Amino acid sequence: MTEVRATVDGGEPVQTGPHHDRPERPDRRNEPDGEARVRDLLDRMTVQEKVAQLVGFWEKEDGESVAPMQGEFGAAARLEDFSRHGLGHVTRAYGTRPVDPAARAAWLWKFQSELVTGTRLGIPAIVHEECLTGLSAWQAATFPTPLAWGAAFDPDLVAEMASAIGSSMRTLGVHQGLAPVLDVIRDPRWGRVEECIAEDPYLVGTIGTAYIRGLQSQGVHATLKHFVGYSASRAGRNFAPVYAGPREVADVLLPPFEMALLDGGARSVMHSYAEIDGVPVAADPAMLTGVLRDRWGFDGVVVADYFGVAFLKLLHHVAGDHTEAAVQALTAGVDLELPTGDAYLTLPEAVRSGQVDEALLDRAVLRVLRQKQELGLLDATFSEDPPREIDLDSPEHRAIARRLAERSVVLVSNQDVLPLPAGRRLAVIGPNADLASALFGCYSFVNHVLPQHPGVAAGIEVPTVLDAMRAEFGAELVSWAHGCDVDDADRSGFAPAVDAAAAADVAVLVVGDRAGLFGRGTVGEGCDTDDLELPGVQRDLVEAVLATGTPVVLVLLTGRPYAIGWALDRCAAVVQAFFPGEEGAAAVAGVLSGRVNPSGRLPVSLPRSAGAQPYSYLHPALGEGNEVTNLSVTPPAVFGHGLSYTTFAYSELTVPATAPTDGALVVTVQVTNTGAVAGDEVVQLYGHDVVASVTRPVAQLLGYRRVHLEPGRTVTVELTVPTARLAFADRTLTRVVEPGEVEIWVGTSAQRLAQGRTDLVGPTVPVTNASPRWTASEVR
Repeated sequence: MTEVRATVDGGEPVQTGPHHDRPERPDRRNEPDGEARVRDLLDRMTVQEKVAQLVGFWEKEDGESVAPMQGEFGAAARLEDFSRHGLGHVTRAYGTRPVDPAARAAWLWKFQSELVTGTRLGIPAIVHEECLTGLSAWQAATFPTPLAWGAAFDPDLVAEMASAIGSSMRTLGVHQGLAPVLDVIRDPRWGRVEECIAEDPYLVGTIGTAYIRGLQSQGVHATLKHFVGYSASRAGRNFAPVYAGPREVADVLLPPFEMALLDGGARSVMHSYAEIDGVPVAADPAMLTGVLRDRWGFDGVVVADYFGVAFLKLLHHVAGDHTEAAVQALTAGVDLELPTGDAYLTLPEAVRSGQVDEALLDRAVLRVLRQKQELGLLDATFSEDPPREIDLDSPEHRAIARRLAERSVVLVSNQDVLPLPAGRRLAVIGPNADLASALFGCYSFVNHVLPQHPGVAAGIEVPTVLDAMRAEFGAELVSWAHGCDVDDADRSGFAPAVDAAAAADVAVLVVGDRAGLFGRGTVGEGCDTDDLELPGVQRDLVEAVLATGTPVVLVLLTGRPYAIGWALDRCAAVVQAFFPGEEGAAAVAGVLSGRVNPSGRLPVSLPRSAGAQPYSYLHPALGEGNEVTNLSVTPPAVFGHGLSYTTFAYSELTVPATAPTDGALVVTVQVTNTGAVAGDEVVQLYGHDVVASVTRPVAQLLGYRRVHLEPGRTVTVELTVPTARLAFADRTLTRVVEPGEVEIWVGTSAQRLAQGRTDLVGPTVPVTNASPRWTASEVR
């Protein structure tokens, strides 16, 4: 059995024992009233009341499974009994099963009122929900998945979406959202890729921070997921060990969290399930205290990923029982156990037996009480009436969902067949053409919860791609054939699909993924893959339709990029939509008709093959292969790629000859819409450190700006890049900016267009929390 020695604030082990005195409390006479208030509450708490603030309660029924290994955990006590000493969190009051929002709000107000009036200290609970693609509740708006946010390259619109989500949460009495996911994509075989934003840490950081700002503008708290390393699992397998080196952790995996905390002000962090080089993050004080609190100054709350504390015993085997797991997590810096208290409920006995010092409880409880104070809960009485008229899918929500979906659709290739002229006979074919759930990711309510409640309607209006195509082009011009299912081997539908294609002017094949949980889908949590070909027999369906000679427009509704290099030249066009949400079908149809000029850009490279993984455009020179190996990893389409129905020209690139290592470089470029229609261009600025003390990526995104241009219009885009954007962990693992030559270029992807060079001059400069992390942009 592992020896557990509890420490306070990451310091030396404290002397513990049944009769050990608690640390002397500091003089608080000069503290602010708010701090004095939470410390007074702490002073009046028993050990049981303290632990009650550090756990959640999840009311679940037999057979429900929306979290990993949920069936391994026994049913909890009745909520009334569980919360007799108070309660830290109510887990997913709306998001566990289909419930009427108004009726559930009435129940929640009543429960919170009972906490206020029926417990000794009268402290309400924090209510948390999933909110990755919108509030995960029945009848709530469902927005595009985060991979689509990345494709849109539009932080302002993501912030607007998040603000709308936060407004719905606040209306329902939800205080904390478990989003965004800031894991940087490292391997598309991982099932949770669809929950991620991009393979570039800067794009992840800027988009993720925009989401945080929008959500928290409504008075609710965002929770960063999953700190840290989760996406770097070996071979893309969920929960697999992570062997990322400290430089990869520092330069790729940590920066989005740094931006989200220092620039976004996120108030909560969720630990990762990962173990990095043999150390589970949930029990790692170097990460949860050293990086989060000592380095970045985070003063919010660290919550456990669901069952993550118990997993220290059950999966990682670094704890012999739940008590050891609880002591390790609490000592490392996990303040609150979710979704329930499987491990932390053993802490009262651990305090009595001397396994843990009560000061560690106090540290965590103070953080939770401060959060409740920030949220206004310490003054809440819940004596007012709960909301009765609730619209979680308002026209305003749908308008945001539509704009984000339209800006996220990526035109990957086009042999001059798109946009489709009016009057063409269209055969719409494929398993995702008439399937509403194909528009949503794993953490949407439709795919996360409703599969366990057959017969329950989605609760929101969700036109399918087939519906949208009939509305866009005329029902009389659109025929339909299913072809095959997403992931089985049945080819019986091929013949009708071939007949439909042969009779049409253009065949629109809608293929891709089915999002689900733990093997119930082709993508999603616990739905990893070792093959990046289209699931099931979908490629065979495409081949059969191609053989008719009818031009094929391939539309992918997926949660990960697939190895479709074979299709880029053989299909008349390829359109990629990453689970575009409730308005996604109309967005796709609008792109095909030309009503929407496509402007999405790939947030992750299209893979050459499963065997070429893991791959990232952020590779050093030897990562390209070239003549040193017989295997190519070059992707068919690189990060940042995307076509338009107009053309853009770049000119007059200006790059300063020198820039100080502790300053910024200002880059300007003129962009002209040289085509016949208006369109959005995503100006992307890249750099490459030519000679450095450690190997550097051949390309690195330094900044970006989405601009709208009417035909013939020219604008100047100015990007002010802090040199700290070029920082990296040197041979001592200190993040620094080194002097030397840097290649700079702009383009419509990571491939080079207009190029320049600059020299960073001055001493090697370590970066700090005060170093700027954002590239500013201006259009004139």
